[in-house]
Formats: sequence, structure tokens, C-alpha cells
Amino acid sequence: MPAARLPLVVTSDPDLLDDLLRLAAAGGTEIDVAPDPAAARPRYGTAPLVMIGADQLDACLRARLARRSRVAVVSRGEVTETMWTAANAHGVEHIAELPTAETWVVDRFAEQLDQPTGRVLAVIGGRGGAGASTLAAGLATTASGARRRTLLIDADPLGGGLDLVFGWERRDGLRWSALAEAGGRVDPPTLLEALPHHGDLVVLSFDREGTPLVPPEAMGATIDAGRRAREVIVVDLPRRLDDAGVLALECADQAVLLVPAEVRAAAAAARIARTVQTHRRELSLVVRGPAPGKLRPREISAALGLPLIGTLRPEPAISQGAERGLPPAAEGKGPLADLCRRLIGDLLGDTSSAVAA
Repeated sequence: MPAARLPLVVTSDPDLLDDLLRLAAAGGTEIDVAPDPAAARPRYGTAPLVMIGADQLDACLRARLARRSRVAVVSRGEVTETMWTAANAHGVEHIAELPTAETWVVDRFAEQLDQPTGRVLAVIGGRGGAGASTLAAGLATTASGARRRTLLIDADPLGGGLDLVFGWERRDGLRWSALAEAGGRVDPPTLLEALPHHGDLVVLSFDREGTPLVPPEAMGATIDAGRRAREVIVVDLPRRLDDAGVLALECADQAVLLVPAEVRAAAAAARIARTVQTHRRELSLVVRGPAPGKLRPREISAALGLPLIGTLRPEPAISQGAERGLPPAAEGKGPLADLCRRLIGDLLGDTSSAVAA
């Protein structure tokens, strides 16, 4: 399995860092240290816990780091009114004043030892109709079919609703509209129980009435719940990233760009890739055939400067099955099912029995 993530401490104050290193050791864990928001950004979304030093609070606010759960500010000495105002603006849950709050900080570090670490895989299409939703649904179907506890998150308000892919549009459970109204103020353990589910698969999708924007806080709460209670979290991202999509992208352990093997699609995908890479460095490529102009996957990979991790060829049975509510890769056969097994295996660091057909 992949190595456990470490709590992230953001500070350039050597005295505060010494205190936090000591308190982390007392809590039985190590920490990942970033001196400023720029260094913190690549790990900010995936860290199980973030402790921001008071010296970096204003800088983090200016850097517009994505709002997320399990963030605290730590100060050596008295907490000022200005600090409270900045912390609230950043969505910080707690402010800890040292040395008074040392026991609380130790407890927060110690809690990370028992935290499950679900893995997040984000999928985004290089152009409209690329098939990203089909790939995302296939990944979720494959993972849950292998008895991996799975959460599929539909993050595209204009995608029509991923629950349709599974024939779940009339199934009871919350959709994004309910969570958007709550503004993310939900209890993570109960959130998954309230979503449409069957077996090891839970799906959070949009309903057909309106296209609500997803508050970043709601996305953060959902991914947090997934990391705590699911092994695999698959996110179907919109091509036009909103704040919630950016947060999901920054939280992802892996991200995949799906591009049809066409010149115009590759050109469109280049713009998408540049946008994605402003928020994360790592991005992998899957190329989907057919290739009318005989454009090869390796040529697209070279043009985009992205590592090629898989290809797909046409499977008419998938489109036919979708009309009957049969999810992609449900039968475990064909190129899509093969690719999904490999991607889930890579995500989990297990390429053997964990995702066997």
C-alpha cells in the first residue's frame, strides 16, 4: 500500500517549528514541513492535517490556498483579533495558542496515527465528449467490484448527473443540491450513509433540477469523509474548473487527462493540461481511439508533454449498455475494464489480487 501521508506544518518561524516538532514526536508522528504557501501547495490538499504557523497565516490567505477541512493555526503567545479575522477568512477550524494548547496539539497529531487514508483519483476530459465520465464510472465500478469501498464524486454541474450512468436517478439519497444548501456543514461519518449506494459503491451526483455551484467547503467535507471511510475516491472533474473542482484536483493523489486521438482534441487538451498544471504538477494521459487521421498516442503524449499511461479503443457495447443502465466495465471485460483495473491497482499500489477480474 502507498505510504501514509504526514501532517503538514507551514511555518518559517524556527522557534515555532521546534515546538511543533516536539509536539508531533509526543503524538507519535513525524511531520512534513513547508516554509511558505508556495512550498505547501503541492501537499496542502492531500495532507491529513494542516498546522499553519501564525507567521504564515496572512501569506496563506493571499496565496488563495483551497479551503479544506482539518486546518488549524498555531501561535506562540497571545492570539490577536487580527489573527482571528484572518483565520476565519481562510476557513480555519481552530487556533491553538502555545504553550496553553500543547496538549490539544499533541492530541491532533496523535489522531493521525489511526486515520484511514483513502486514495483520490481525478479524471478530466481534454474536450467535450472525451469520455471522462465513462472512464470515471468505469473506475468506480471496477474498484467496487473488487470489494474496495468506493466513492464516486460527480464534480461537473453540466454533466447530466453520473447517477444516470448507474440507473440510480430515482434512488433515494442526497445530491449536491442538498449539500450546497448546507454549505459543507455536514458530519463526515453520516454523509456517506445519506448518499445513494449499493454494495461497496457510493455516488454523489447532481439532480436534474438546476445546476448548483458546489461550495468548496462541501467538496472538502465530501473528500474528507471519503478519505476516512472509503479506500478509493474517484472524481469526475469539469473542464472549466470552479473552486470546488480546484480543491478536488489539489486533493487528488493521481490525475488523468482523457484525450480522443484527434488533432483538434489534442489542441483543446493542451489548454486543459496547462490549466490543470497550475494546480498540480503530476498529470497522466489516456488516449481514446479511433484515430481518424492515424494520430498515434505517443505523438499526442509528446505534443502535450504528458506521460502516456493507457489507451482505449471503441467499445460499442458500453454505449449500448449505458442505455439500459449497465455501468461501464461492469462485466469486467474489454479495454476499458483492463485499463480501469490497472489504474486502480496503480492508485492503491497493488497490481495483483486487489483489482483482479
